Amino acid sequence: MRVLVAEDDSATRSVLAGMLKKKGHDVVEAANGLEAWLSLQQPEAPMLAILDWIMPEMDGLDLLRRIRSIQTEQPIYIIMLTIKGEKTNIITGLQAGADDYLPKPFDYGELCARVEVGLRVTEMRVKLLEARNALAHEAAHDPLTGMLNRRAILNHLHKELSRASRHGDLLVIGMFDIDHFKKVNDTYGHKAGDEILIGLSHILSGSIREYDSLGRIGGEEFLMITPMKPGTEPELLFNRLCNIVSESRINTKSGVLSITVSIGVAYANTKSTVDGLLESADAALYRAKSEGRNRYCIADFSTTK
Repeated sequence: MRVLVAEDDSATRSVLAGMLKKKGHDVVEAANGLEAWLSLQQPEAPMLAILDWIMPEMDGLDLLRRIRSIQTEQPIYIIMLTIKGEKTNIITGLQAGADDYLPKPFDYGELCARVEVGLRVTEMRVKLLEARNALAHEAAHDPLTGMLNRRAILNHLHKELSRASRHGDLLVIGMFDIDHFKKVNDTYGHKAGDEILIGLSHILSGSIREYDSLGRIGGEEFLMITPMKPGTEPELLFNRLCNIVSESRINTKSGVLSITVSIGVAYANTKSTVDGLLESADAALYRAKSEGRNRYCIADFSTTK
């Protein structure tokens, strides 16, 4: 692990660095508090720091307080190195955010033991953060396609509606439904049906702009949220997506299959709600199905909610 040693006394700093390097650590050295602060602003900054209390430019306590003033999901583990052995000073350092302290003159064995404790705590923090992020991702994504799930995409739609209303932007949604999907399942089996859903998610994800959003809202239905500037024509986008899907081929264990989609499109207005907009898109989707499928239909502006 990369470890920062901030100590103004060059002899002490060299001894500390040497001990840590023998243990296989990558050591970053700083001769004063300001150098230490700058080192911690660099990419791949140390996750463990040994800070001397008394240093020029910025002392260890001020540096510690500055570090702890920054909100972060991966806080640095900090060991204060000090000749100030009085209990009040130790309490002051711990209250300022130190995780541990090491009195001078330090013992090699104690130094290694306290650093090992810091490493275990740091590694545990990293694992907990990874686990939390994994759970958050799982809670927001459809396990089959990897797309945003219904709850996540509808939450995003709520936010986009608020943003569009504040900035006067155009917001359009498209509700996609795979044509004759039941026939695919009945003819080729549910495994092939799953492969079709995954294949369609890849086709759509690879065909939209970086600021569009996609989610699976249930079964063979997908929702697309597309912010646009006033004066643009969403019809061109949805017509292109219909064509891309119909011209694509999806590899399944039952062979190479092709599908088409029907799309219901709805424009948001300043009074739109999530439920109202979905209802309008669903009505347009029903019309697209009724008119022959493999097409998009736009909700009547007078009925858009």
